[in-house]
Amino acid sequence: MDVGALRTFVTVAETGQFQAAADELGVSQQAVSKRIAALERHLEAMLLVRTSRGSRLSLDGQLFLPHAKKVVAAMEQAEQAVRPGSRPLRVDVLNRRIFPAQAVYRFYRSHPETDLDVVTLSAENAAQAAQAVLEGTVDASFRALPADQVPAGISVERLLDAPLELLVGPRHPLADESWVSPADLAGHRIWIPGIMPGTEWAAFYQALSEAFGLSIDALGPNFGDEALMDTLADSATLATLVGSGDRYLWPQIHDLRRIPLHDPTPVYPHVLLFRSGDQHPVLAALRDYLRTAGPRTPHDVWAPDWVDR
Repeated sequence: MDVGALRTFVTVAETGQFQAAADELGVSQQAVSKRIAALERHLEAMLLVRTSRGSRLSLDGQLFLPHAKKVVAAMEQAEQAVRPGSRPLRVDVLNRRIFPAQAVYRFYRSHPETDLDVVTLSAENAAQAAQAVLEGTVDASFRALPADQVPAGISVERLLDAPLELLVGPRHPLADESWVSPADLAGHRIWIPGIMPGTEWAAFYQALSEAFGLSIDALGPNFGDEALMDTLADSATLATLVGSGDRYLWPQIHDLRRIPLHDPTPVYPHVLLFRSGDQHPVLAALRDYLRTAGPRTPHDVWAPDWVDR
C-alpha cells in the first residue's frame, strides 16, 4: 500500500477539500485525485464522497481513517528516528582515558546543548571499528587506520595527532630530562602491556620501534593502568609511552615524570572515520571544532607512512 496515498487520504479527510489537501501537501489537485483513486482501487472501496462543497468520508472511509492515521503516524516517527540530528551522535573513542575522549569531552563542554553519546569499542580493531561505522552501530570512530584498509563508503579526516610522551619513575636515568628524542630511548626497556596483535596500536608501535631502534614489549599480563603506574614508580629502568592528551592519574608519592619526545615528535594519528555523506549536524560541529580548537600539530612530526594523511 502506498504510504503517500494514505497520507493524502488523511489530509483530505482532515481538510475536507481536495484543493486544500493539495496545498498542504505541496502537490497539484490532480495528483491528490489520482492518489485517492489509486487507494480506492487497491482497497476496492469508496473512501470519499465528492460533493459541491468538497468531500466527506463514506462509511468505509470512516472505518478506514483511524487505521490510516496510525500508519501515517508510525511512518512519520520512523522517518524522524533516522533524520539527521534527531538522535544523539554516537562516537567511539576507543578508551575514555585517551586523547580522543578528552577532545570530545572538551567539545561537549563548549557545546553543552549537544546531543552526544560516547562509547568505547575497545575490543574492536580499526578495520572492525570502520565496519561498525559503515553498518551504523556508531556514527564515527577515532582510529589509526591504514589508507588502503579504508572501506568504500567511509570517509576519513586526520584531526587528532597525539604527541607521545615518555612516562617514567623518579629513579629512571631520563627522569630529569626536559625532553628526549626517540633515538635517546634506544637501549631502554619500554613496556606497554595490553598490546593486542592485529590492532592498529600494535602496528603503530611496531613501526615506531623499527623506525628508531626501540625495544617495545607487551610481556606479562595487563593488570590495568594503576598496576602499570605502581610498577613504573618502583623501577629504575622501566618506561612506557603515553599520549600528551591522555588522562592518567597516580598517587603523588609515585612522582612519575611525563617527558615530551621531540626531534622528531612521534604522534599517534587518531583519524576520524565516518560514513560518507553523513549529514548529522553534531558530526559537522565536532569536525569544525577539532579543526579550529584542536591541538596544534608539532612541526617535526613522525607518524607511520601507512596512515592516511
